[in-house]
Amino acid sequence: MIKLVACLRRLPGMDKAAFHHYWRHTHGPLVMSVTEFSRHVRKYVQGHTVYDPAPGFPPPTEPLYDGVAELWFDDLEAIGKAFAEPRYMEIIRPDELKFLDLSNCRMTLVEEAPIYG
Repeated sequence: MIKLVACLRRLPGMDKAAFHHYWRHTHGPLVMSVTEFSRHVRKYVQGHTVYDPAPGFPPPTEPLYDGVAELWFDDLEAIGKAFAEPRYMEIIRPDELKFLDLSNCRMTLVEEAPIYG
Protein backbone atom coordinates (compact mmCIF):
# COMPACT_ATOMS: atom_id res chain seq x y z
CA MET A 1 0.00 0.00 0.00
CA ILE A 2 1.08 3.53 -0.81
CA LYS A 3 -0.30 6.52 1.06
CA LEU A 4 -0.57 10.04 -0.28
CA VAL A 5 -0.21 12.48 2.60
CA ALA A 6 -1.26 16.06 1.90
CA CYS A 7 -0.63 18.86 4.39
CA LEU A 8 -3.35 21.41 3.70
CA ARG A 9 -3.68 25.17 4.13
CA ARG A 10 -6.96 27.01 3.83
CA LEU A 11 -7.41 29.92 1.45
CA PRO A 12 -6.14 33.23 2.85
CA GLY A 13 -9.00 35.02 4.58
CA MET A 14 -11.07 31.87 4.99
CA ASP A 15 -12.34 31.29 8.52
CA LYS A 16 -10.99 28.16 10.24
CA ALA A 17 -14.46 26.87 11.08
CA ALA A 18 -15.65 27.44 7.51
CA PHE A 19 -12.62 25.58 6.15
CA HIS A 20 -13.17 22.55 8.36
CA HIS A 21 -16.90 22.46 7.72
CA TYR A 22 -16.45 22.69 3.93
CA TRP A 23 -13.69 20.07 3.83
CA ARG A 24 -15.59 17.58 6.03
CA HIS A 25 -19.15 18.05 4.80
CA THR A 26 -18.76 19.14 1.16
CA HIS A 27 -15.37 18.20 -0.28
CA GLY A 28 -14.94 14.81 1.43
CA PRO A 29 -18.31 13.46 0.29
CA LEU A 30 -17.72 14.94 -3.18
CA VAL A 31 -14.38 13.12 -3.52
CA MET A 32 -15.96 9.80 -2.62
CA SER A 33 -18.95 10.39 -4.94
CA VAL A 34 -16.72 10.65 -8.02
CA THR A 35 -16.47 6.90 -8.57
CA GLU A 36 -14.03 7.23 -11.48
CA PHE A 37 -11.56 8.61 -8.90
CA SER A 38 -12.64 6.96 -5.65
CA ARG A 39 -12.60 3.42 -7.09
CA HIS A 40 -8.79 3.65 -6.91
CA VAL A 41 -8.79 4.87 -3.27
CA ARG A 42 -8.66 2.18 -0.57
CA LYS A 43 -9.05 4.57 2.37
CA TYR A 44 -9.52 8.33 2.81
CA VAL A 45 -8.97 10.03 6.17
CA GLN A 46 -9.14 13.71 7.03
CA GLY A 47 -7.06 14.96 9.96
CA HIS A 48 -8.46 18.28 11.15
CA THR A 49 -5.99 20.46 13.06
CA VAL A 50 -6.69 21.01 16.74
CA TYR A 51 -5.81 24.64 17.39
CA ASP A 52 -5.89 24.49 21.20
CA PRO A 53 -3.28 22.06 22.53
CA ALA A 54 -3.89 19.49 25.23
CA PRO A 55 -3.00 20.45 28.83
CA GLY A 56 0.73 20.10 29.37
CA PHE A 57 1.47 20.37 25.66
CA PRO A 58 4.02 23.07 24.71
CA PRO A 59 2.63 26.62 24.39
CA PRO A 60 0.44 27.10 21.32
CA THR A 61 1.80 28.41 18.07
CA GLU A 62 -0.14 28.90 14.88
CA PRO A 63 -0.07 25.52 13.09
CA LEU A 64 1.65 25.41 9.72
CA TYR A 65 -1.26 23.45 8.26
CA ASP A 66 -4.99 23.34 8.82
CA GLY A 67 -5.22 19.63 8.25
CA VAL A 68 -3.76 16.49 6.76
CA ALA A 69 -5.48 14.37 4.13
CA GLU A 70 -4.45 10.73 3.82
CA LEU A 71 -5.41 8.62 0.81
CA TRP A 72 -4.38 4.97 0.56
CA PHE A 73 -3.81 3.27 -2.80
CA ASP A 74 -2.79 -0.26 -3.75
CA ASP A 75 0.32 0.95 -5.58
CA LEU A 76 1.85 3.81 -7.55
CA GLU A 77 -0.03 2.73 -10.67
CA ALA A 78 -3.36 3.20 -8.87
CA ILE A 79 -2.38 6.73 -7.85
CA GLY A 80 -1.51 7.55 -11.45
CA LYS A 81 -4.83 6.17 -12.66
CA ALA A 82 -6.83 8.06 -10.03
CA PHE A 83 -5.34 11.46 -10.80
CA ALA A 84 -5.43 10.85 -14.56
CA GLU A 85 -9.19 10.36 -14.45
CA PRO A 86 -10.82 13.21 -16.42
CA ARG A 87 -13.52 13.48 -13.71
CA TYR A 88 -10.82 14.37 -11.17
CA MET A 89 -9.86 17.46 -13.17
CA GLU A 90 -13.47 18.20 -14.07
CA ILE A 91 -15.04 17.91 -10.59
CA ILE A 92 -12.61 17.42 -7.72
CA ARG A 93 -9.81 19.83 -8.69
CA PRO A 94 -12.14 22.83 -9.18
CA ASP A 95 -13.65 22.11 -5.75
CA GLU A 96 -10.17 22.10 -4.16
CA LEU A 97 -9.71 25.64 -5.45
CA LYS A 98 -12.74 26.77 -3.42
CA PHE A 99 -11.09 26.16 -0.04
CA LEU A 100 -7.41 25.23 -0.41
CA ASP A 101 -4.37 27.46 -0.80
CA LEU A 102 -2.78 24.96 -3.18
CA SER A 103 0.48 26.89 -3.51
CA ASN A 104 1.08 26.36 0.22
CA CYS A 105 -0.12 22.76 0.46
CA ARG A 106 2.48 19.98 0.46
CA MET A 107 2.16 16.35 -0.60
CA THR A 108 4.31 13.27 -0.31
CA LEU A 109 3.93 9.56 -0.97
CA VAL A 110 4.83 7.14 1.80
CA GLU A 111 4.85 3.46 2.63
CA GLU A 112 3.85 2.75 6.21
CA ALA A 113 6.22 0.90 8.51
CA PRO A 114 4.10 0.08 11.57
CA ILE A 115 6.08 0.11 14.81
CA TYR A 116 3.18 -0.23 17.25
CA GLY A 117 -0.53 -0.90 16.90
